Amino acid sequence: MYNAPTDLSQELQARIIFDREHHITNPYRCEDEHIIRRFDAPHDRATLWRPAFVRDTQKIINTPAYNRYTGKTQVFSFTRNDDISRRGLHVQLVARVARDIGAALGLNLDLIEAIALGHDIGHTPFGHTGERALDAVYHKQTGRYFRHNIQSVQVLDRMYCRNNALQVLDGVLCHNGEYEQRVFRTSNLASFEEFDALIEKCRVQGDAAIDTLVPMTLEGCVVRISDIIAYVGKDRQDAVAAGLLPHDAPFKTGAVGGYNSWVLQTLTVDIVEHSYGKDHIEMSEQAFDELARAKRENYELIYRNPQVEGICDESVFPLFEELYDRMYDDLVTGNESSPIFKQHIEPLSRQTGYYDRVYTWQEDLHQTTADFISSLTDDCFIALYEHEFPKKLSKIPWRDYYEATAEG
Repeated sequence: MYNAPTDLSQELQARIIFDREHHITNPYRCEDEHIIRRFDAPHDRATLWRPAFVRDTQKIINTPAYNRYTGKTQVFSFTRNDDISRRGLHVQLVARVARDIGAALGLNLDLIEAIALGHDIGHTPFGHTGERALDAVYHKQTGRYFRHNIQSVQVLDRMYCRNNALQVLDGVLCHNGEYEQRVFRTSNLASFEEFDALIEKCRVQGDAAIDTLVPMTLEGCVVRISDIIAYVGKDRQDAVAAGLLPHDAPFKTGAVGGYNSWVLQTLTVDIVEHSYGKDHIEMSEQAFDELARAKRENYELIYRNPQVEGICDESVFPLFEELYDRMYDDLVTGNESSPIFKQHIEPLSRQTGYYDRVYTWQEDLHQTTADFISSLTDDCFIALYEHEFPKKLSKIPWRDYYEATAEG
């Protein structure tokens, strides 16, 4: 762990104070008046008390998909423990980190908050294990790829049809915290036509296209790096709470208990120190190396641990394939008593109708199947499986509330 400054330099603090006193604003921030929406709806226009991107945050947190964050575990699925992170907490942590950085840099905090709160809204049940499982069957059937960042855009833009701003949807698409960079520069994206083509490219090419994504705003860049900062230390705490690792786990980058607060403090300071007044977001070489090293350790000790990856993959993949085939067949045969109609298509049709829009589920039945399955919480997925296959016992390796105590 490198000897990082824990506060901004005196020179930069003086500069920030001077700029604020003289009302010097960041020339590279995304201003409210530059907002781009797919439709120019009168009720979406900014007002004095509800600025442009504030409306986007309200659109996001008032969708049923946002409410389901609380039922989707972040990393440690099949662990009944109220102290481990759900996606609802994760997106709040990302928003908090990103707002801290954005405030110091003079960026648009309303845009940052909207991107951060919406960035994982299309994630599957069972975290990245569920994402891999759904991708496997979806790709087998369509030749396209399922990725949660693409699906998050699908949820906000196509399923709930809430007319979110291009800058928000772009930040959601480009958020992937799995791909760290030292310097984040913005793209020249400027229209929904370009964005829609980019979405299709990601569906067809998968990671080959996703790995090249660049946010169109500095606000989107800040959310992207904040995603990594928010989870790299917190996942270590969750690994201990879930019983996967001991309290004195052998992380070379720092002890579990103190590392999360250390990384939040030092990386935030480092990014502000190296990005203030610039047209890009940047970390020092030392900070970037530290973050990359911490991620590698997390993969070695947590994400690729057989108790996280192996057992879950073995248990979950068959369930996803069976449910996918069943729900798709119900769409093809028009079985309107199926849960995919009753709990997905019908509610969405009512909600989009309120905004004079239509969820066009008939256009791509495979996408509609993926829309439904990815929308489920962990518990709802298991309940649906047991409802559809009552004679099969789902072999899920649950770790119950008091299992660790009993073992001890």
